[in-house]
Amino acid sequence: MTKWVYKFEEGNADMRPLLGGKGANLAEMTNLGMPIPQGFTVTTEACTDYYNSGKQITEEVQSQIFEHLTWLEGINGKKFGDINDPLLVSVRSGARASMPGMMDTILNLGLNDVAVEGFAKKTGNPRFAYDSYRRFIQMFSDVVMEVPKSYFEKIIDEVKANKGVQYDTELTADDLKELIKRFKEVYKTAMNGEEFPQEPKTQLMEAVKAVFRSWDNPRAIVYRRMNDIPGDWGTAVNVQTMVFGNKGETSGTGVAFTRNPSTGAKGIYGEYLINAQGEDVVAGVRTPQPITQLANDLPDCYKEFIDLAMKLENHYRDMQDMEFTIEEGKLYFLQTRNGKRTAPAALQIACDLVDENMITPEEAVLRIEAKSLDQLLHPMFDADALKNGEVIGSALPASPGAAAGKVYFTAEDAKAAGKGGAGERVILVRLETSPEDIEGMQASQGILTVRGGMTSHAAVVARGMGTCCVSGCSEIAIDEDAKTFSLGGYTFKEGDYISLDGSTGKIYKGDIKTVEATVSGNFGRIMEWADSFRTLGVRTNADTPRDTKKAVELGAEGIGLCRTEHMFFGEDRIPRIRQMILSKTVEDREKALDQLLVFQKADFKAMYETLEGKPMTVRYLDPPLHEFLPTEEEDILALSKDMNISVQDIKDTCASLHEFNPMMGHRGCRLAVTYPEIAKMQTRAVMEAAVEVHNEKGYDIVPEIMIPLVGDKKELKYVKDVVVEVAEKVKAEKNSDMHYKIGTMIEIPRAALLANEVAEEAEFFSFGTNDLTQMTFGFSRDDAGKFLDSYYKSKIYESDPFARLDQNGVGQLVKMAVDKGRATRPELKCGICGEHGGDPSSIEFCHKAGLNYVSCSPFRVPIARLAAAQAALNNK
Repeated sequence: MTKWVYKFEEGNADMRPLLGGKGANLAEMTNLGMPIPQGFTVTTEACTDYYNSGKQITEEVQSQIFEHLTWLEGINGKKFGDINDPLLVSVRSGARASMPGMMDTILNLGLNDVAVEGFAKKTGNPRFAYDSYRRFIQMFSDVVMEVPKSYFEKIIDEVKANKGVQYDTELTADDLKELIKRFKEVYKTAMNGEEFPQEPKTQLMEAVKAVFRSWDNPRAIVYRRMNDIPGDWGTAVNVQTMVFGNKGETSGTGVAFTRNPSTGAKGIYGEYLINAQGEDVVAGVRTPQPITQLANDLPDCYKEFIDLAMKLENHYRDMQDMEFTIEEGKLYFLQTRNGKRTAPAALQIACDLVDENMITPEEAVLRIEAKSLDQLLHPMFDADALKNGEVIGSALPASPGAAAGKVYFTAEDAKAAGKGGAGERVILVRLETSPEDIEGMQASQGILTVRGGMTSHAAVVARGMGTCCVSGCSEIAIDEDAKTFSLGGYTFKEGDYISLDGSTGKIYKGDIKTVEATVSGNFGRIMEWADSFRTLGVRTNADTPRDTKKAVELGAEGIGLCRTEHMFFGEDRIPRIRQMILSKTVEDREKALDQLLVFQKADFKAMYETLEGKPMTVRYLDPPLHEFLPTEEEDILALSKDMNISVQDIKDTCASLHEFNPMMGHRGCRLAVTYPEIAKMQTRAVMEAAVEVHNEKGYDIVPEIMIPLVGDKKELKYVKDVVVEVAEKVKAEKNSDMHYKIGTMIEIPRAALLANEVAEEAEFFSFGTNDLTQMTFGFSRDDAGKFLDSYYKSKIYESDPFARLDQNGVGQLVKMAVDKGRATRPELKCGICGEHGGDPSSIEFCHKAGLNYVSCSPFRVPIARLAAAQAALNNK
């Protein structure tokens, strides 16, 4: 018989895939003799079995849960559902990968109308008993039955207002009885007349099912997609004896880190609340006290906590994020995990742990999440602009960086206006954030909350995303319905600009200019280690000297993709390319191209000078020609006047170039086949620039000329012959013996299938995985966004194939092309230059597939360097 349930004492840290991160760590802490409220874990396999059984928990799993419940009653000396002294439990999720705030928790489970009376008598603390019951009703209703918690929050606010009190803790036992009555009425109305469940075992099984269901709730699916967490992992469920932080002034609850998660500085860092339960701290309903204050409130507990926290850090050899509860002066640990941290903190902690001889440089490199390096390159405020900034308030600096944008008050509005929507810079302003806000937070430049501390949902999620966040600004008066807030004597409405400094907690009126960040010495140290371990080269996709310079500063070893068409869109160039397109004869086209040659050559010279001898792969003109032509009447009239041709002629040409599917139309090498004069001009520009920079600067340059969208060897040979003829002519004119290479982009499946033939002509392959993905899947990357959400919800796809390489399908074509190409030409150089070149999981695939390099946008170069090192270390 399969074992579906494990006592904490039966597990260990190595059982993470089965017990989940929380369960494995609770087991490990139990083995270390830590003060852990005992319990048991329902495995991730049981979650998978639940989905395989039509979203039902089988009799076998249920019987094992009840067996372990009986064991838990025995060690606590209490009965589950007892009306005089009930055993109460918490039900928490715990996936193998940490997903803060993404899954659902229920506390105080086991209470009902009768048991709460006995509980009040037994504890001698009626206020505590009724507070525990109202919390349970609220959580169970929200998490299990999906009754919006805002219904309950509204009632709490009404009762507090009627009583003239500010905090939940000021409500009396009678006030809480009133809340319980009203909460149950809300439940009954929402559930169409069904009463709140009174049978504790029913409560437990419904709660376990709810945790399993939560693995597939929309916010969990979004979080998994953002963090490359497979959907088939499932979540475990931890059932744990309740301990209570809401028993009075000698009780409390908190969250703490062994090092600062924002800066990495060594020393205990965290917050707690006296007379509270765990969700009060992370939900941010009350603003908590710094952990150091505990030394004054409960000094013995503080000393014990510090000792045990250090014990955990030394055991796990990493910064720990711990949740704890103090019940009437006794300390309990509820969980520990390797703490989420900002990128600067991750670098600081990794370097410090190496210096403290706790980990090796290899381990340090593996500890840092490659994607998190994005945070290091986020903007800060321009110093001069900041001098004129008007501070209107300040709160907790929850996630570093600076942001300025328009105020929006709901996650939906932020998503519609921000990244992925209208493209505005957005600041999401909320009373407090909840997991449902994840997509709105992702679309925002910055987040500002009225409630919540440094470990609130907003703070934790923002830090993970690298998004600027200021939390706990209680001075704000917010009206979310009217979409306004007041602060510092001003009232702001939706669409008004504010600016946030997530490093200082300051809030500014207006739109303050931001500038790029600079990186610390720790960054250089980690990158040096990473470069010594990786075998993949890292290049950049760049089309301007400015982008090239930035990429080289960030460690790029050359350019893997120079998109030459981007050089034609400048104000002084676009008329010339339009003139070329509208020309009726080869001679006229060549005249227009001669003018473009001057610009193109100057650009290439500037790029080669910036590269200082590093390689550059130049992709010849790729997009269909209609993309360069005007669409606005005003622009058409201007072009008509400039070229002395009729408006109708221009419109006729535009119509003739129209294609039903331009991405599979007249583009790439097909343009060079039809108009070889384009390839001739580009070859002259590349070769003249390279030879001249070599002569002037002494750099050793080997131009890499890439013919795009090839699907046939003969097609490549035709264009290659044109290129070679001009290149040799330039060499002769310049008296140069410069070597050059001609290769192709593999972006059509046919080219991958026939790579052995293509390699007879190509000296290198570069995989254009953007086009290769859309042609393999058969959908347009520009239109896929309209339906991919449905595919995620239906669990057909777990991630965007344009962001994360489809290793089974597209990846198979890449691997096949590499193997076939090298069978023909063993020295064939292979790289990748699609957006996947900056995605860590795709980079690991490239390492395994035997590619020579990856190429990505300039700001993703550090991510690629680190991910390449991790790939090498993980695949030794």
